Amino acid sequence: QVQLVESGGGLVQPGGSLRLSCAASGSIVSIYSMGWYRQAPGKQRDLVAAVISDGSTNYADSVKGRFTISRDNAKNTVYLQMNSLKPEDTAVYYCHLKPYRFSVAYWGQGTQVTVSS
Repeated sequence: QVQLVESGGGLVQPGGSLRLSCAASGSIVSIYSMGWYRQAPGKQRDLVAAVISDGSTNYADSVKGRFTISRDNAKNTVYLQMNSLKPEDTAVYYCHLKPYRFSVAYWGQGTQVTVSS
C-alpha cells in the first residue's frame, strides 16, 4: 500500500503564491508518474500537472507559465509551485501517483486552495 500526504494548501489573495508538497511512503516499488489534480465544487477532477519518470512534464493549459511541478526522487516527493494565482484556481488539490503507466493510481486526501481577496 502507498500513502500520499499533501501539505501547503491555504488561503491566498489573487496574484499570490503557494507551494504544495506531496510525500509518498509505504510499499513503493515503482513510480511512473506523480502529479496533481484539482476539483472545484460541482466540477470534475482535472489534471493540473504531472511529472513522468523520464523527467517530462504535463500541464493543463490554464496553468502553463504560472505553475511549476518538480520532483525529489530521493524523497519520493512532488512539489507544485503556484504563482500568479487566480480565483478560478480555487479547488481541492489531490496528489496522484501511478506505479506503472497503465496501473491504478493512488490518491492523497486532498488539500484546499482558496484564492480570494
